[in-house]
Amino acid sequence: MSDDARQRWQQRYDAALAAGRVRDADFTTLSGVEVDPVYGPADEGAVEGFDRIGYPGEFPFTRGLHATGYRGRAWTIRQFAGFGNARQTNERYKMILAEGGGGLSVAFDMPTLMGRDSDDPRSLGEVGHCGVAVDTAVDMDELFDGIDLEATTTSMTISGPAVPVFCMYLVAAERQGADTGRLNGTLQTDIFKEYIAQKEWLFPPEPHLRLIGDLMEYCAENIPAYKPISVSGYHIREAGSTAAQELAYTLADGFAYVELGLSRGLDVEQFAPGLSFFFDAHIDFFEEIAKFRAARRIWARWLRDVYGATTEKAQQLRFHTQTAGVSLTAQQPDNNITRTAVEALAAVLGGTQSLHTNALDEVLALPSAKAAQIALRTQQVIAEETGVMNVADPLGGSWYVEALTDELERQAEEIFTRIKDMGTDGTMTSGILRGIEDGWFTGEIAEAAFTYQRALEKGDKKVVGVNTLVGSVDAHDKLDILRVSHEVEVEQKAELAVRRQQRDDDAARAAVARLVEVARTEANMVPAMLDAVRAEASLGEICDALRAEWGGYTEPARF
Repeated sequence: MSDDARQRWQQRYDAALAAGRVRDADFTTLSGVEVDPVYGPADEGAVEGFDRIGYPGEFPFTRGLHATGYRGRAWTIRQFAGFGNARQTNERYKMILAEGGGGLSVAFDMPTLMGRDSDDPRSLGEVGHCGVAVDTAVDMDELFDGIDLEATTTSMTISGPAVPVFCMYLVAAERQGADTGRLNGTLQTDIFKEYIAQKEWLFPPEPHLRLIGDLMEYCAENIPAYKPISVSGYHIREAGSTAAQELAYTLADGFAYVELGLSRGLDVEQFAPGLSFFFDAHIDFFEEIAKFRAARRIWARWLRDVYGATTEKAQQLRFHTQTAGVSLTAQQPDNNITRTAVEALAAVLGGTQSLHTNALDEVLALPSAKAAQIALRTQQVIAEETGVMNVADPLGGSWYVEALTDELERQAEEIFTRIKDMGTDGTMTSGILRGIEDGWFTGEIAEAAFTYQRALEKGDKKVVGVNTLVGSVDAHDKLDILRVSHEVEVEQKAELAVRRQQRDDDAARAAVARLVEVARTEANMVPAMLDAVRAEASLGEICDALRAEWGGYTEPARF
């Protein structure tokens, strides 16, 4: 990097300032000391490898995507929520928005995640318990009742049945009178991480990839601001992976989706900005910050050098973060407030674009209203009181942080090589599919989880209240936790039965049959799926029809 790197950063910052993209705020310390928007070395040439660190807003974006950092725009406070039926969840969403939340993030119940209707025998006892039940577009209407979808960014955490659920979201927006072409938000859709970690798939990998390709094409043509894939490392980390494994497996999945887009003839400059990422913020403070910085740098370099992206927008990695659910403990649950605050601060110092903070009782049940409010306030205290938004990448140049960033990048590159070597044609996609087929990812994560568990049992790693400083009182029984009544399931099933009676049944069945016909061609399936949703076909009816056409999937045994 030449000696004028600081000058180039200054030009970018000044341009943002002139355009009104810098917040009107007090950029001083609590004691009144004025702070600069960024800090760097006095002599860039004296810092070996400074081009790999650089300044915020410059390739390879190690220090962040924008020259202004959070002076330009704060991260989006996007609290993940969903429980019971759509009406109950709608009330929680309105509370989150009223309390200062900047966007919505939908949690679905297990039947919905598996593409099952609430009245499916396999849904018994699960309806509304780990998220909201969605059977038809009417549930989406109720879920977002009184919430302007055109003005609210909405994330939906669902992968297997992501496309039909997305179609229900679009139909709900249509019924609101929204211009669907202006919708903005994120759909998870990441099916690779399901085979690798979370295990919520519907079909074999190839049909899922076909649906994802169709979704990418549809969004690129019709909803340009919407991000159709959120590549998720969160569930990989929650399954027990190391930070380096989370980083590498997630980015490898992202590279495979880039390859999918290119195979569809899409322009990488246009579709790559529609790929977003979802990472875990775990409890090892500096390792997590380094992980986020390494992720940006690796993605930028691979998009430029491997996949030919030339624009900064296509090279930039944007990510959402959620604090680590697996770090929460049922023992001494109030400690979880502290854990979440530390993890949230790591995400912010790592440059996240949006953030969810877990509630203290989430290890025991879905968050109560009080616990959800504390989680929300945790982010707001960080934003409003700590001063972390005053300076872009305040830890940039730290010997420890930069060394950790380099090390995580090195480990990730080793893993990329192993994945590609497993394939048959040199692509990341081929290697991932082979790794899934052989159970390689599952085995690697299981080994990492076992190693950590042994460290806990030996006392080498400490968890306060669990294997150290245990004390004599276990306070979790005193928590007023949220309990979803069985009546939710009874009412949801009854409501679904009424909807089936009131719809034009022949039209719904015909629309699903047409969808299957399209599945047998190479045509894009999203328009036909939208027609089925508009005809009030249920999620289970759509997914079951495609299961009958494409078959199911059983993962390989791994010992």
